[in-house]
Amino acid sequence: MTSVDALASLGRARALVARSTTAERVADAVREEVVEGRLRPGERLPEQDVCTALAVSRNTVREALSQLVAERVLVREAHRGVFVARPDRDAVRDVYRARRLIEPAAVRYGEAWSRDGVAALRTAVQEGHAAAAAGDWNAVGSANQHFHRALVGLAGSPRLDQQMGLLLAEMRLVFHRMPDVREFFEPYLARNDAICALLEAGDRAAAADAVTDYLDAALAQLLDAYDALDR
Repeated sequence: MTSVDALASLGRARALVARSTTAERVADAVREEVVEGRLRPGERLPEQDVCTALAVSRNTVREALSQLVAERVLVREAHRGVFVARPDRDAVRDVYRARRLIEPAAVRYGEAWSRDGVAALRTAVQEGHAAAAAGDWNAVGSANQHFHRALVGLAGSPRLDQQMGLLLAEMRLVFHRMPDVREFFEPYLARNDAICALLEAGDRAAAADAVTDYLDAALAQLLDAYDALDR
């Protein structure tokens, strides 16, 4: 069943959806619950529960859920309903193909590079360290998502921001498969800090190279974890 935390969080998004009760707004709200880790792989997402949480019609919810199925965030199973997806190994590889094209380029060539943009990265880094100090490794995962969203924000492209939102949703589902969340995320706290420091120093080329290395290392680690789970 859907987690209580996710439904409560959707309820808080009601005001946003009420301003424009479209399927896109509902899809954005549900997707964000995945990005933030409150909706987990395999959880069932009953249409009526989403209708109640967001105070929208069933037709609107059905359209939004269909959009998320097309995005591979959700899956629809005959006679059973809609569930949060469980990305497989091929999905992981493809997500990282896209990330390796988008994130380093946003850092190297982004037209919205600014002190404020870099400050958003530093905020995400500090958020990650604070969560680690508190022993909240799921929150470290959320901070990591915020860091990568801010990296792509340096491009200044609403289209890339939207695409990154889709990728981050799939990535959070992948992270849930990691047997030890701390073991996965802890090394990237220092990597995020180093990339941020390079950008604060204005060395965009070195930061872009560091992002590429980072993504290569993360992909290898994830595939190794998938292999271990299969064994």
